[in-house]
This record gives sequence, structure tokens and C-alpha cells, in this order.
Amino acid sequence: PRGGDTDWHPKPPQTYGRGYTFLDSFHSDENNTYRTGNHYYPFSGRRDWEVALWLLRSGLSMAKVDSFLSLEMIKSLPLSFRSAKELRGRAEILPGGPPWMSQVIPTAHPTKSPVILYWRDPLECIASLLNHPFFHDRMDFTPRRSALPGGAMLLGTILSSDKTNISMMTGDRVAHPLLISLANIHMSTRLKSSSNAFVLTALLPVPKFIHKKKRMRGILEDRLIHECLNIVLRPLKQAAREGVMLSDPVGHSRYCFTPLVSYIVDTPEAMMLATVGGKTSPVTMAMYKQFGDPFRHEPRTKSTTLAQLRVARVRADPGDIEAFFRETQKFRLNGVSDPFFADWILSEPSHFLTPETLHHIHREFYDHDVKWLICAVGDVELDFRFSVLQPITGFRHFHGGISKLKQVTGRAQRDIQHSIIALSADAAPSAVITAIRALMDFRYLVQSPRIDDNVLEHISAALGEFHANKDAIIAGGFRRGQRNRVIENWYIPKIELMQSIVPSIRNSGVIMQWTADTTEHAHITEIKDPARSSNNNNYNSQICRHLDRADKCCRFNLATSLLENMPGSNQQTSDHDDSDSDDVEFDVDDDIPAELLATIKSPGHSRPITNHFAIAKLLQDREVGTVPVPLRSFSVGCTSFHLAHVPSIRSISVDDTALKFEVPDLRPAIADFLSREAAHGQDFVHTIGGARRAGPTALLPFEKLQVWFKLRLQDTDLHDISVIRPAQTLNCSPPSGVWTCGRYDPVLVNNNARCSWPADGHTVGEIRLILRPVGKAGTYWSWKDHFLAYVYHFDVIPQGGSDREPSTQLHVLKRARHSNGTRVGDVVPVTQLRAPVNLVPRFGVSADNHLTPYNSMEHASEFWLNKYWDKNTYLPLSM
Repeated sequence: PRGGDTDWHPKPPQTYGRGYTFLDSFHSDENNTYRTGNHYYPFSGRRDWEVALWLLRSGLSMAKVDSFLSLEMIKSLPLSFRSAKELRGRAEILPGGPPWMSQVIPTAHPTKSPVILYWRDPLECIASLLNHPFFHDRMDFTPRRSALPGGAMLLGTILSSDKTNISMMTGDRVAHPLLISLANIHMSTRLKSSSNAFVLTALLPVPKFIHKKKRMRGILEDRLIHECLNIVLRPLKQAAREGVMLSDPVGHSRYCFTPLVSYIVDTPEAMMLATVGGKTSPVTMAMYKQFGDPFRHEPRTKSTTLAQLRVARVRADPGDIEAFFRETQKFRLNGVSDPFFADWILSEPSHFLTPETLHHIHREFYDHDVKWLICAVGDVELDFRFSVLQPITGFRHFHGGISKLKQVTGRAQRDIQHSIIALSADAAPSAVITAIRALMDFRYLVQSPRIDDNVLEHISAALGEFHANKDAIIAGGFRRGQRNRVIENWYIPKIELMQSIVPSIRNSGVIMQWTADTTEHAHITEIKDPARSSNNNNYNSQICRHLDRADKCCRFNLATSLLENMPGSNQQTSDHDDSDSDDVEFDVDDDIPAELLATIKSPGHSRPITNHFAIAKLLQDREVGTVPVPLRSFSVGCTSFHLAHVPSIRSISVDDTALKFEVPDLRPAIADFLSREAAHGQDFVHTIGGARRAGPTALLPFEKLQVWFKLRLQDTDLHDISVIRPAQTLNCSPPSGVWTCGRYDPVLVNNNARCSWPADGHTVGEIRLILRPVGKAGTYWSWKDHFLAYVYHFDVIPQGGSDREPSTQLHVLKRARHSNGTRVGDVVPVTQLRAPVNLVPRFGVSADNHLTPYNSMEHASEFWLNKYWDKNTYLPLSM
């Protein structure tokens, strides 16, 4: 959805009686009569099936499976199979999903080998997704306002295709998979690779045509792809016109229509699908000389493309590819005569070719923005700045810089985005920084999972600001090509495609749901893994057989699990374990009790995160005396905290702590804290700063402290507080080893009881110390037994009438100091901490070459409050 103003269809979809459920399909198998007394037929029982499933999923060759089954210990097991061939034979007769088909495609021009299309009915594929129990309660049934008849259901079809290499190290074996999914599946579910929401519906042929001209070979390949798409997608086109009855996860029959809502592809594939030639936009009428225009050109419509093709057909026979291509070139088309979308109702290339973040956003950044800044700042200088950033636990640190990175992944591109604006500031012309920063704002805003009209205005404004300042990049000679030659134009397709993002969001929803991250991962599970298990011959047919067998195993495993856990089942077993629990590696601290682990899994994550909110609630509900107090896991609002059960320092005096952590006013700060608590109560929100009332020798009701060097802080998603984000480690360790100045992380601190994050009323601080007083025996003091943090305060430096620096639009901070030059700090409850933030030293025109990753934060006098470090804090720090 785009936001809170979604225009829903006035008539919700209806159900038309009972259809069929997943188990109904399972029971319709020809071997169902043999499963009356044994759900696991053709296997003898659950244990027999578990061994079979493990072997079938192990990736072992048939020879190695035979070797395993020949072991004396294995022979003693009552298995129903004794060889790999027998095992696979039993797997082949399991109930299956959509069957694979193959078809030889005749070609008018010769190829080096026969052209074979492997495919399965895409309507059956989306029917299996719609009917799958996993997507129950994870699917939308009410469409947005459309031309659907009353009571009908819109099944938004998502396609994705891209060539991928399947041969390892040598050879040029390439597969061209066509994946399919449903837009009705919730975005958060569909984008998780573990949900398997994208399924392979076809392996498009990758032929080698025999023709003396390379350009003509390319045209023939493009024509063949469109011909194959027409064959494969025919059932979906018919369903889009006439509708079809399909069953949802609970077995209700629904009247469904299947328009194409998104085709996820990179730019070259988009041009091929839109049938446009090189240096032409696939979604507008712009050609390469117009790619840098600061406005969107007229959308490319299906009617326009088909009209142009009709004119070309009148002038030349499509069978004469060279003559036909010359005619289509006049319209900047690529020579394809029959586009696959021609007879698919409501399919407009400018609509279904949705913007894609991996290729159009992140790759554009690395291919262009990064190169411009390397030229503007200098590769040596920029690499040095990246290398001396203080490392952050859980985040990549570029020890060698970024200018010489090889095989940069989408993940690395995102990591570079986190810091490059703040690092480049002051070392490049301000107009250049403004232009590239505007693109970064555009990039972050369009990736929001929820976008309303206000955010759309900011997106358009950011893109407009880039175009208003982009000439400074060329004027400075920072846009360069091969052999470092200056380029004085804006012939960049991805820049032009940015103009179509706001219209796409208005038409099809947020672009994050169309990311290729999920489909690229699906290439591994659907193509590369099956190819590796083949004998390196006839890849496509073996991939299909492997996927068919794997699909049967998944369906059988799910069905038997459902049947065994149905009430009244006579095959329920007490020793049945959750099928995935043994494969999960929890991201938890070692001191979390083992009995809590089962309560903190986050379903759907391939690597489940630790839910400290759940742990805190569970511990809080335990009987007094059954868990040690104070609790090491606790939460406040949308923030949860976790400390190790055993402190880093079990007992140390207050004065020794002050010396070790270089906090000279620790004793009076604690005394002032206790005084405020006594005067205002324990719910008082403490501020950082102000006059110190207690003296350096103030008496305290305790002399010993426990100290922690790390705190795990977890928060919720800004847009959906039900989404728990991974916990972030905050360090506050004293000087030791290479960390000669200590290691201290910045954090947002609440300083106003009436405000909750992400509203105002918060300040930036640096955690210097996390402590817990250890009271003297028999001594009473008013403060409750909880955890405290000593935090240094940062002040915002005004920027000429604004609170942000103009070119970077970042806040500039400095350490707050008293009139005598000492740093301003105070003791506050740990529960006033709200979220991690990132500070980047302000290096100036040239960074001091004495800086290292271990001292850069201590030696810097000013800092950038880096809003780009985390998307969860980006919007609150930007608006």
C-alpha cells in the first residue's frame, strides 16, 4: 500500500461456496487410499520419512547416498528403501504441485542446438500460492478501486526474469528463469526469502542463433523471449480477461482476475520487454539526449508501441528481420514484432515495469554517485576517511577504503551509503555535495515501507534539488568515463528512470515491494543449487526434475505435519519436534536461560533475531525469587535493554571507576542523581547538564559499583511497532589494547517526560559508563536498585540561522563543556536511552593523518549527526 489513503474497492470480494484446501489437494492423489492408516505412504512411518527427507535435501550424490545406506548401522534401521534409486523412486510418487512441461520451439533462423522451453502453468503456480496454508492471514483479498466486477478478487501477478550464470568457474552456461508471485501476499512476508513466495514457472531458452550480424542475433533472441512469454503466460492473460475460480487458504472459492502489476527486471531486460532499442527509456518516450531533463517525459503506452509496430509492418515484412529492424529503429524500437503484453488486458509497460531498488537505486549510487565523490574528494583522502571511522558492532568497517573494492554487492553499496555524505563534506564543493546529498535523500525516502502525499512531496523536492545542482558535478570535471576522460552530458538511464518513481508509487504502491533482492536470492535456490546437483549436462531438464522432487518433498512434509497435529489424529506422537527448531541459530547472549530460547523466535526469519521485549515480559511475569534481580532484560515503551548476567567488573570503588573511565566528576554526578530522585521520585526524567551541586567528596550510601562494558539495545520499526528490529550493541569500555582512548558509542537520550521517540525532547549523548551501585549491608537509600549510565552531552552548533549545515542538511555537534573546559555529563537511568545514533568526525578539507579508527572520535572537535546511518532514524532526524 502507498499509505493511509488507499482507495479501496467499494465492494469487497465475495466467496462462492467451498473450493478446496491444501489438504484436499493432497488427498486427491491417486495413492491416497494407501494413506488411510499411514499418512507417510510410500514410507513406513514418520521416522522413515525423516531419514528420507534428510537424504533428499542433503545434496549428496546418489553414489554417496548408496554409500551411506550401506553402512552396517544404517542397515540395522527398518528403512523402506535400501538404495538412492529406490529412495528417489518413492519421492517421485509423492503428491506434486504444478507439473513441468517441455516444448520444442521452431525457429525460422537456424540455431546451434534445438530450442526447448521448460515451463509449468503459471495459473496453477499462483493457485498453489493462493491456496498455501503458510499465507493464511498473510494475504490481502480486498483490491484497490479498479474495473473488476462486483465481488471479484484481484490477483496481482508479479513476474521476474533475469539471466544468471549456472556454470562454476568455467564455461558460459546461462539460465533465464521466469519467477512468479502474488502482490496480494503481504510485502513483509513476500520479501523474506524463507517464505518461498516466488516460484519458478519457466526456464526461458537461451539459444545461440547462427547469423553473421551480432545485432540480428540479438533481435532473434529478443523475439524468441517474447514468443516464449506468450506461450507461458497465455493462461494468465485469459484469466485477466474472463476471470477464473480459485481457492484461498481456507478453501473458499473466489472469482479471480490476474492482471500484471509488476515485472521485476534490471534496465537491459526492461528495455527488451518494452521492445525499445538501446539508449531509450523503457517507461517513457525519452531518448538518451533527454535522460538528464529535470522532468518526466510522456509515458510509453502499449497503444503507442503497438501503433508504431503496425506502421513498421506496413513498410516491411517482420520475417525480413533486417528490413523490419530498420523500420522499427525509426521509432527507437528493438525489432520485436509481437510483444508479449499486446493481448494482456490492462498491461502498460510504464506501469508494470516498476522501479527496482537494487538496480535502479543502489547500483546507480555505486556506478555514479560514488565515482563522482571519489573524483571530487580524491581516492586516497576518501579511503583514509572511511578507514579511520570508529568501528560499530554489527556493521561493516571499510579498513581499506572503498575506491578499490571488487565485486561490490548490494549490501556493500548500502553500507557505503551510510557514511559517504558525512565523510565527503567540506572536502568537495558545496554544490556537488548538495546534488549528491539530494540524491541520497531521494534514495532513502523512496525506500520507505509507507509513503503518503507528504513524503511524495519530499521525494519530488529531493529529485528537483539534484537537478538544480547537478551541473556543478560536470563543471568540476567529476563525471568521468573510461581512461578518466571528463563526460559533459547526463546520458544516464537510471537518472531518467528516477522521474517515474513518484508516478509508479501513486499507481502501484511503494517500490520496496518490487526489489530484486528476493528474486536474486531465489535464483540460488531455484537455479544454482539444483544445477550443482546435476551431472553438468542438460541443465534445464535436470533443474526441473530437481525442483519437482523438492516441491513434492515440501508439500508432503507440510501435509503430514498438518495431519499429524490435527485433533483426533491417531498418529500424533509425543516425540515429534518442530521441523526447523534444530536448524536455528539464535542471535542471543550466552547468559539467556535455555528454557527461554523457544519463546523468542521471530517466525519467517532465516536467522531469527532475539526478541528482548519477549524475554523482558517473560522474566517480569516470573515469581519473585525465581529469577535474579534486578532483571538484566527490561523494556520501556518501544525500547528494550539487555545486560549480561555477569558484569564486566564485579566490584570496583566509585573513585577507582572514575579514574579507570576518566570521569572525574562521577562521585558528585551520582550524588546529584540520588538527590533528584529523592526530591522528584523515581519516574523523574533526568536532564544532562546544569550546575553540579554536590562536591567532589560527596558522601554516598555505597562505595562499590558493578560495571558493564556493553549494552544490547533493541527498538521497533518506525512504521510498524509490531516489527522487532535486531538488537544493537552499544560499547562503553575503558582504555585497553588498541583502544587507547576507550570505546564509547553515541546514543539518543530522552530528556523530556512528555515526549517519546521519535518526537522532540531527546538529545545526543555518549555512553561513558554503565553501572549498578552495590549498597552497604543494612544501609537504606531512596533510589531503587536499577542500572545507571553516565552520559556525556553534545550541543548542536547553529548554522547561520538554521540547525543544519546547508549542503549536507546534517546537524553539526560538539562536545558540551563547562566554563572551565571540562565535559558536561550526568548520570541518568539506563531506561532513558532510546536508540543508537551515529556520529562522524568532521574532518574538514583534509583529514589529520594521525587519526586511527581507535582515536578519531576522541580527537575530533566537531561531529556530523549522521542521519543516513539507519533508515529507522533517518526520517525523525530529517523532518
